[in-house]
Amino acid sequence: MIKKCDHPGCTRAGTCRAPKTRDLREYWWFCREHAAEYNKNWNYYAGMTPDEIEADWEQQTFGAPLKDKDTANRDAADYTKFLNDFITGRATFDKIPPRNNTNMPRTVLSALRVFELPISASWREIAARYRALAKRHHPDTAKHKNAAAEFARVSAAYDVLKKHFGKK
Repeated sequence: MIKKCDHPGCTRAGTCRAPKTRDLREYWWFCREHAAEYNKNWNYYAGMTPDEIEADWEQQTFGAPLKDKDTANRDAADYTKFLNDFITGRATFDKIPPRNNTNMPRTVLSALRVFELPISASWREIAARYRALAKRHHPDTAKHKNAAAEFARVSAAYDVLKKHFGKK
């Protein structure tokens, strides 16, 4: 069923949907012309502080903040232990044979190259790198002209790695 354009006084068909609120559960139905006008002036983040915008962006992108304080402290302690073990026991690390990655799919290797990460990268490293790259190249906030293409490339690589690591 075709609805009438919701713009006052317009009698054209409302074929384009535009959000009424931030939760994106209710929509206006506009003709093309009025949808373009409405979308140009609508700001999803209107009335939010920068911290609220950041929290909302992380929630929408990752489902939850990447780390809580306890996890971050535990990770820092693990990293410090790794560095100390590496520095004091270099001979032990040198004797560990490299992982055999000849069976790793090319798509996964390409995705890791996009993230500039080694083939031994953990999921946590991948998620953190994705977060940083997504923020840098997001078309709504990035200043460079290839932002949309870079964001699409980073998102596609992240999808490949999510599938490889069995993440949803």
